Parts: sequence; C-alpha cells; structure tokens
Amino acid sequence: MAQGQRRNNRLVPQASNSLDQFKYEVATELGINQEYKTGYWGNIPARECGAVGGHMVRRMIAAAEQSLVDQAATNVRSGFQQAFSQPLSNVTAPATQQGANLNQ
Repeated sequence: MAQGQRRNNRLVPQASNSLDQFKYEVATELGINQEYKTGYWGNIPARECGAVGGHMVRRMIAAAEQSLVDQAATNVRSGFQQAFSQPLSNVTAPATQQGANLNQ
C-alpha cells in the first residue's frame, strides 16, 4: 500500500482514533522504532508490526474476559440481593413433637 493510503475495515468507524491511539501505546510499550508516529509503518519489519497487533488482541481479549467476569459477578450479587430482600414467609420452623421429652 502506498504511503498516505489507508484502509478502514473497522466495524465501528468511530473507534478508529481510539484504536490508533491504542496501537501507538502498545508499540511504545514494546519499544518499537518511533518511525510509526508519521503514520507510515512501511519501514518497520513485519515481525514488529505483528507483535503490535498480537499484543493489542491479547489485551482486548483480557479486557473482554474481565468484563464478562464483572458482569457475572454483578448478576450473582443482584440475585443474592433479591433472594435476601424477599420475606421469609415461605420458610417454616421444623415441627416438634408435642409432648415429647426433649431431655432424653
């Protein structure tokens, strides 16, 4: 792809700026040459570009998994809160035998 041309295959075009910022953040963390700041990644080896993409995917999957865990915990918590907020009118004490000697 020639310099200055850019594909935008993103499902959510509004996320473009955030994903670019995320990409630059990951590249900086990996210590990749700062040439990418110009927007042209052609001078950067494919292995390094792939590493950026791989780390981005790992972090996005971790964030999605954490979101699912948080969502499940919230659902369990709200389920317990609903269960404890209901009156215990359905619960009865165990029946005792009348006239039975409890000291036996």
